[in-house]
Amino acid sequence: MSDPSRAYLLISPCRDEAAHMRRTLDSVLAQSLRPAKWVIVDDGSTDETPQILADYAAAHPWIEIVAKPDRGRRAVGPGVIEAFYAGLDRVEPGAFPYLCKLDLDLDLPPRYFETLIERMEAEPRIGTCSGKPYIRRGGALVSERRGDEMSVGMTKFYRSACFRQIGGFVRAVMWDAIDCHKARELGWIAVSWDHPDLNFEHLRPMGSSQSSIYAGRRRHGFGQYYMGSDPLYFAATCVFRGLEPPYLLGGLAMMQGYLGAWLGGAPRHPDAELVAFIRAYQRRALRVGRARAVAGIEAERAAIFDPDRAV
Repeated sequence: MSDPSRAYLLISPCRDEAAHMRRTLDSVLAQSLRPAKWVIVDDGSTDETPQILADYAAAHPWIEIVAKPDRGRRAVGPGVIEAFYAGLDRVEPGAFPYLCKLDLDLDLPPRYFETLIERMEAEPRIGTCSGKPYIRRGGALVSERRGDEMSVGMTKFYRSACFRQIGGFVRAVMWDAIDCHKARELGWIAVSWDHPDLNFEHLRPMGSSQSSIYAGRRRHGFGQYYMGSDPLYFAATCVFRGLEPPYLLGGLAMMQGYLGAWLGGAPRHPDAELVAFIRAYQRRALRVGRARAVAGIEAERAAIFDPDRAV
């Protein structure tokens, strides 16, 4: 009998994933610790996705499919979170100690979820965590170079108490960074690890799921503006991302998205205290590096950590 203290809920928004999803589905079925429940939200697929999902759900009663009407396009940013909540609304999340937003274009190692839970059990302050994404380039797996201070958006694993305290995901671009900053502001730890039991293959490059990788990079820049990122810190991020394909142009596209939002007077995240917290972290990171900046904040915020904080 499975341990209820380790029960976890998976929610997977998806659309037109027939090319990749069997590898994700099979890698979850092969987990050493399987999910207690998996809700997959089909966000209007027009390919073979619905039939594939129906086949897997028929064979595994803990998989539930939620079908949404076709919106005419792949949803990104807030659209993905809208689909996520269509799944979350079908269950009682408090019944599961852990929950995860999981994309259907990943190939996970067999001890992925068990390893995450083991690490969270060892450190009660870890509120959200993940492994690291790798993409196949020229026949070899290459790191997507995601920072250790964030859980990655394609597999956000959460302690349910932390998810409730931060108010869940914002329905806006950069939801997958805002959540980690909010968790850290409340004294939780957000983290990802590079480890053989946690490294997974991302079957579609990050930022390429809509019209092009350049549109994805511009969207990322827009989201950084919405989140309130410090301009100098974001410029350094653009340089960093310009060192990977598409070389230089990817970083320039990110800056284009940021400056376009700025010059257009786009709205920013309404939580002024969180925006100030994010900027203070970023400026600190420019001085001492991200790892030391995060370690300092985690030490300072330990005194306010309260896993039973009322929402």
